[in-house]
Amino acid sequence: MTEKHLSSQAFTDLDLPSPLLQGASDAGFEYCTPIQAEALPIALAGQDVAGQAKTGTGKTAAFLFALFAYLLRHPAAAERTARQPLGFVLAPTRELAIQIHKDAQVLGRHTPYKLGLIYGGTGYEKQRHTLEEGVDVLIGTPGRVIDYFKQKLFDLSALQVVVLDEADRMFDLGFIRDIRYLFRHMPAPEQRLNMLFSATLSMRVNELAYEHMNNPQVIKIESEHLTVDQVTEMVYFPSNEEKIPLLLRVLEQVGAVRTLVFVNTKHGAENVEAWLRGNDYVTGVLSGNVPQSKRERLLQSFKVGDVPVLVATDVAARGLHIPDVSHVVNFDLPQDAEDYVHRVGRTARAGASGDAISFACETYAFSLEDIEQYIGHKIPVGNIDHEALLQPKPPVRPKRKSRHAPTKKRAEQGKRTRRSKADGHRHVKTAHKDVGSTKSTEDEHRHKRNKKSRTTDEAREPANLKTAATKTKRARPTGNKKPVKIRRRDKEKPAVG
Repeated sequence: MTEKHLSSQAFTDLDLPSPLLQGASDAGFEYCTPIQAEALPIALAGQDVAGQAKTGTGKTAAFLFALFAYLLRHPAAAERTARQPLGFVLAPTRELAIQIHKDAQVLGRHTPYKLGLIYGGTGYEKQRHTLEEGVDVLIGTPGRVIDYFKQKLFDLSALQVVVLDEADRMFDLGFIRDIRYLFRHMPAPEQRLNMLFSATLSMRVNELAYEHMNNPQVIKIESEHLTVDQVTEMVYFPSNEEKIPLLLRVLEQVGAVRTLVFVNTKHGAENVEAWLRGNDYVTGVLSGNVPQSKRERLLQSFKVGDVPVLVATDVAARGLHIPDVSHVVNFDLPQDAEDYVHRVGRTARAGASGDAISFACETYAFSLEDIEQYIGHKIPVGNIDHEALLQPKPPVRPKRKSRHAPTKKRAEQGKRTRRSKADGHRHVKTAHKDVGSTKSTEDEHRHKRNKKSRTTDEAREPANLKTAATKTKRARPTGNKKPVKIRRRDKEKPAVG
């Protein structure tokens, strides 16, 4: 952590309870970032805060310190039950919720509060059991939280602190109706501490803040550029065919120690991963269709350096704090200018420096003008040395299991079935030979089927056609004559002479 991005406000000078000062010391925090220095005094005084600052500037620590401090100074009511959380943090993505939970474990280590993490994609029964046991601070994503809430596994009537992180992303992902639903089941805004943090505060986010918060104080940490000042930006203009050779050349030049490569689609991410694997790079894909458990393992491998290159869609562009990301490569320029800011924000975090390299190819070059207009400056253009672009090796795609491929268990069952049928067939032939029969097995089976069929037909045919005719309501027509109705009671009466 460098000193350039910090303020002169020390954590020891803030009105923090001693357990939180110990947590700040454990995390290595000495001085506040600008957003922390501006927002914490207001939140610690019990006033609502709507904070805006660039990504990677310490917003998570700001609202976690305020949340724990408020709970320590406002003990829960005696009638409060274990299934009534006191603090609630809502995040738009699973990865962000997991990151907030990890930070809360460090900063709140010396507090008595039990944390609960709820998010979709995995661990349904385990998370359900966690809620049944009761939590003090609930951290989660909207979908899974509402699912459990409607099952009455917890209620929000005893909440004291509510935090909405990355609020603008909530709108982008279509969660705003879910958020309003949850707010309607909470205590009144003046009966709780409300905090809202985001990289951008749009008009719709401000409307949400003033609708469900108690006169929030708006904190904006502005800078000359939307992107972090320590990021060195560069854009190249390759053709679509030159993108893979150019990416390999860039990775060779920068060393590719911890590099994020962003693409716009899941299919594009898998294609880039295949080319990187074919050219001897250890890599992985982080996208929406990757199972949650695999995503977590992949992120951990990327953080510790076992996977030096991570190919990702915009699922990794928000809220993830991955230390020491040296380079971000926009293999595809994002179609939304705001996403460019969040992608670039994955590097140069906590005052460090980083590089952001973008490819303005034939497909996505039209987005460059909107991006430059949004960030307020031109991105320097790099020259491509076409002679240095080597022919890449063929891509290596992972082997996928066929949907119809038999499992090991089914294969063993098939072997036993075939063996059993073969043994039975040999037994039948041997039996025929012992009795000296000249018929083959197939002839005998055919004879049995014909005999059974004749027996069934005879059983279905009436034995007395006259009796059967009297039981029907209509006799069979003969020749061209019309059928004559025969009444049962007329047949039973004796003839009158």
